[in-house]
Amino acid sequence: MLRNNKVHMIMDCLLGIDYGTGGAKVTIINTNGEEMAYAFEEYPILTGHPGWSEHDPVNYWDAAGRLIRKAVKKAGISAGEIRGVAVSSALPSLVMVDKKHDPVNNAYNLMDKRAVKQVKWLKEHIGEDRIFQISKNRLEDHPVIVNLLWEKENRPDSFQRVFKALTIDGFINLKLTGKTTAHYSGAAFYGVAYNLLEKKFDHDLLEKIGIDAGIFPGLYRCEDIIGAVSASAARFTGLAEGTPVAAGQVDCNAGWIGAGMTDEGDIQMNLGTCGNFGILTRDTDFPNSMINFAYTIDSENSYIIVPTTTTGGQLIRYMRDNFYPLEKSAEKVYGVDTFDLINREAEKVRPGSDGLIVLPYLMGERTPIWDVYARGTIFGLSLHHTRGHVVRAMMESVAYALYDSFTILRASGKKIGTKIVLNEGGAKSTLWRQIITDVFNVPTVLVKRRTGAPFGNAILAGVATGLFKDFSVAKQWTEYIQPMEPDQRKNALYMDYFKLYKDIYRHLKSDFAELASIREKFYGTDN
Repeated sequence: MLRNNKVHMIMDCLLGIDYGTGGAKVTIINTNGEEMAYAFEEYPILTGHPGWSEHDPVNYWDAAGRLIRKAVKKAGISAGEIRGVAVSSALPSLVMVDKKHDPVNNAYNLMDKRAVKQVKWLKEHIGEDRIFQISKNRLEDHPVIVNLLWEKENRPDSFQRVFKALTIDGFINLKLTGKTTAHYSGAAFYGVAYNLLEKKFDHDLLEKIGIDAGIFPGLYRCEDIIGAVSASAARFTGLAEGTPVAAGQVDCNAGWIGAGMTDEGDIQMNLGTCGNFGILTRDTDFPNSMINFAYTIDSENSYIIVPTTTTGGQLIRYMRDNFYPLEKSAEKVYGVDTFDLINREAEKVRPGSDGLIVLPYLMGERTPIWDVYARGTIFGLSLHHTRGHVVRAMMESVAYALYDSFTILRASGKKIGTKIVLNEGGAKSTLWRQIITDVFNVPTVLVKRRTGAPFGNAILAGVATGLFKDFSVAKQWTEYIQPMEPDQRKNALYMDYFKLYKDIYRHLKSDFAELASIREKFYGTDN
């Protein structure tokens, strides 16, 4: 057929969609791994109560409609040329839907830490050892089941309306296909009663804690096709009715697959909303201070160990939104990205931020300290410190937080690659990559094509539909650039700061809990 007076060759294309904590991304690729189109938009994070972090779930589906149509138009293809779709999302997340598939209340995102009392109850009545034996994960990460307990106890009327408890990607797959599903890589984030090794929920434990197993969707391999785009979804998104939809994957898995993480021992790092890194393994001796779940490639038998700091790149977004408002409002006028300006200010600051240390716990912390009460702290602030000092200290704090977990994994004897591949989010910052390299004292490289999670989802869609025989194309299509070697002098400096970073937290740990107690005493839990 003719398009713009040129012959348009029909091609096979694949669509990947990713939902992060801060926004949604869509990409379309062809079967040569060439990116045909990319689209992104932010959505608001709702933090109206201490410890709460929510989204309006209506934004997820609305964003899908806009972004998919935009990407298809940009790619210059027809909807029928998209042969498969796969979706990922940041986890843990929770979207509760009723029998009409409409959302019940706002959605939880991974920064939500409200269910403190429910965690305490589970520790006292079930026990942390039993929960870890089943789930292979700690309780403190506030997985879906913990948040369902909060809903049941605090909003019993609306909880009665909940038909299924889904992740964000599960919600989008429901909207696309009409089917309620979950995948093995995301199932671990239901937590508590999900048996990671047996790939099923423990019904006896669910009965003891008072959650009906029927609230959970069916479980599938990441590589499975779970359904096809319905007529109504086709009308809303512009996709062709009948387009196959894969089960999906966790967003970090998607990003790491998109950057060639296919072999045991491979290690990749993201500096997205959260800061994390993952190590691919088949070893089922899981560390109890990390997050452990199935990996997408052979999702029945392979796993990923993921240390995570709750607010990674979100720290820099926080600085942009609260301390660079004029620069942000002038972006369109002057054509200067505020994040680039922030980065340039931080580059002017010496390593160690001239004696400034940040604890990056703006929404509590995950690995390895697992402290829901921990909060952000700026230590050593003096009159000579600028915004740039605070930004650099925040970058260094994320490096310290992740390095803390890295030391534990290295000591455990797990197979770990000789270099760290840096991928999404803040990894585009040369400064931040150098800080990571120097703190970890390990060589790093950057992925050249950093479309990230949606690209990995497109690859998954290709494997699920049979267009690709396996995931080997992921490494074939990946190019690593800008290698960095650690500076030993800077590493020695950072190790001194790292020790102090650890000491500061240890000194303040009980104070964080006391602060939470005082806040609750005067303001209650809902303010």
